[in-house]
Amino acid sequence: MTLKNETNKPHQHGHRHQKHRKIGHKHGEGSSIDFYAYLSEIRHWNPGFKVSLSALTLILTIGLNNPWVSLSVIAAMAYVTVVKGRLPLHAYLSILTIPIAFILLGTIMIGIDFALKPVSQFNLHLGFFYIVTSWERIQTMCFLILKVFAAVSAMEMMALSTPSSEIICVLQKVRVPKLFTELMMMTYRYIFILIDVNIHIRNSADSRLGFCDLKTSWNTFGKVASNMLIVSLKKSSAYYDAMEARCYDGEFIILEEPRPIRTSQVIPAIIFIFFLFGLWVMSR
Repeated sequence: MTLKNETNKPHQHGHRHQKHRKIGHKHGEGSSIDFYAYLSEIRHWNPGFKVSLSALTLILTIGLNNPWVSLSVIAAMAYVTVVKGRLPLHAYLSILTIPIAFILLGTIMIGIDFALKPVSQFNLHLGFFYIVTSWERIQTMCFLILKVFAAVSAMEMMALSTPSSEIICVLQKVRVPKLFTELMMMTYRYIFILIDVNIHIRNSADSRLGFCDLKTSWNTFGKVASNMLIVSLKKSSAYYDAMEARCYDGEFIILEEPRPIRTSQVIPAIIFIFFLFGLWVMSR
């Protein structure tokens, strides 16, 4: 009996480990952001409430145009997503990496300018021209970065706690054209299918030394792009056949689970909105 228990222990441990790996997120494999939405601890909140709160926060962030409001929105949305939603901090920061990069690249030209002469407070001489800037331009750039990042944080809170199907249901309730919502759903789903296909093709090319030098990398890139076109056409045809086999008649029917709006959710949201207005009034 002792031997039997001892031999079963490693097997049970390995089974638990295998189960954990099965449900875990596989980084770099094109997994949908819906993965985090389905695992979020605030997924049971009413989707209309989450979408409305996110949209209202976005509007206030842009409309009030205040750096302190932006900082408060960033902190509040991170708290709701990471603390209340139990999303790992490293995953949250990883998801924000791409929009942060676009924000920095899109706003850096607001903080600097080019001139043939030193015409501003700070001037960097680079041969035949100058890179010039001033405290006012730097301040404007920083305020804009905060505002855009706060708006992105509000949208990320909604996306990381509400599956795309529930967001589409909310859009349908506010009379968004059905054609638009169905195209949005199909496009959103197909993006991640193509990402998975691209990763598999690139891994296959990498295992055959397809990126060993610059010339080979360019050649491999062209072949990967052409294969992506062919495979995407095959995938789209296969998925449409699968939809028709399930009686698809041009309309998606989404099963919606009723989730009531609770007072414990509405009251903190109202307090937060009034706090943003109060902060805007005091910091003007």
